[in-house]
Amino acid sequence: MAFEPNIPPIQVHLCVKGGREAIAFYEKAFDAVETFEQMAEDGVRVLHANLSMFGSEVMLHDEFPEFGGEVLSPLSRGGAGLTININLPAPADVDSAVEQAAEAGAVITMAPEDAFWGSRYARITDPFGHVWAFNAPLEKQS
Repeated sequence: MAFEPNIPPIQVHLCVKGGREAIAFYEKAFDAVETFEQMAEDGVRVLHANLSMFGSEVMLHDEFPEFGGEVLSPLSRGGAGLTININLPAPADVDSAVEQAAEAGAVITMAPEDAFWGSRYARITDPFGHVWAFNAPLEKQS
């Protein structure tokens, strides 16, 4: 199986209610940079957007229940079905990422802590129902 260069083999494609608001949140919370946006014919919903964040790319779109309910936002489904894990280089980065996300409107569901598996770890839920985890290796004890 051949892959296109510069395209990660696995990408997150988020479905949200309020695509423009979600893009603005991710820009503020995660320093995301929008690299592409296509609005739907209604001029209100985001048909497709690409966001560069955390050294990778996340795709995003509004939900379109009129085309079938296969993909809906966590807010419509009653909760997230997965956790998006962000691996960061240093423990302090976990604390900073969580603080920045909370200031932008995320809810901290697990405050940063040193976890038993040897990482600094925390989780937040964004205003669109998606769960994000932040993980960084702890210094090895000698």
